[in-house]
Amino acid sequence: MACFIVPAAEAIVVTAAFVAAKKKENKIQAPKLADEGKFEQEPKKFTWSKKLGLLAGLLWGGVLLLAFEHLWHGEISPVYPFLTAMQSPGETKVMLHEMATVGVTMAVTVTAVWGAICAFVDVKYKKLKSASAEV
Repeated sequence: MACFIVPAAEAIVVTAAFVAAKKKENKIQAPKLADEGKFEQEPKKFTWSKKLGLLAGLLWGGVLLLAFEHLWHGEISPVYPFLTAMQSPGETKVMLHEMATVGVTMAVTVTAVWGAICAFVDVKYKKLKSASAEV
C-alpha cells in the first residue's frame, strides 16, 4: 500500500547529503584548479559524493518503480487522501504496519547492498593503487 514511502524518505535524506558532499568536494578541488592546472592528477576515486549518488539512484529507482506499481493496482489515487489505505482507520493501521515491516526491510536491504558494493569497490581501488605503486 505505502511501503515505498519509507525508502522515499531515506532517498530524500540521502539526496540532501549527496548535494552537501558534492559542494564540499567542489570547494576542496577549487584551490587546486586555481593553480593554473599545475597540480598532479590523482587517479579517479570513488568519492563519498559518488557513493551517495549511487545510493540515491538506487533508492529513487526503487521508489519510482514501486509508486508506479501501486498506481497500476489502484492503491494510489490522484485525489486526496492519495493513498486508498488512508480512507478508513482500519486500513490505515494495516498500511502503517506494512510501512514498518516491508518498507523498512526494503530500505535496509538496498542500503546494505549499497554498502557491500562500496566496500567491494574500495577494496578493488586499494589493490589497484598498490599495484600501480609497485610498478
